[in-house]
Amino acid sequence: MSEKKIDGDTPALCINNAVDNWLAERNQLLVQYFRLSGSRNNLSLPDGEQLNQFCGLLIDYVSAGHFEVYEQIVNACEVNGPESISLLEKLYPEISETTDIVVNFNDKYSQFSEDSIFERLDNDLSVLGEAIAKRVELEDDLIDTLKTKH
Repeated sequence: MSEKKIDGDTPALCINNAVDNWLAERNQLLVQYFRLSGSRNNLSLPDGEQLNQFCGLLIDYVSAGHFEVYEQIVNACEVNGPESISLLEKLYPEISETTDIVVNFNDKYSQFSEDSIFERLDNDLSVLGEAIAKRVELEDDLIDTLKTKH
């Protein structure tokens, strides 16, 4: 039995594995986000190491999406349908907006050096949480398109 190819060279299984690994990383990110957010509810601040680890995971997740998964989805869409390309063109700018929020959060909180920065952490985590939620919804739309149409 031959393996289905997305673009003639890339097996569908490779894309599925990349997406599965990326979704596992997303789940890990969400768990860490809720842990970090939960420390706010306990009226305690996260320690710097916890915040740095979260920022690293956040950037790794976003980078994997942009430089691995989205590229594979684009390739599959280019080969397999103009409707998918149209959806991608609509969603990608919105995903990019969330990337800006992620990068700004990372720049502000990774390797921070002053405690006064924590004064804004609650609000910044809230903005980041909204961006992550929007991003997850948009990414799920892309993944659903990939799985149902390709």
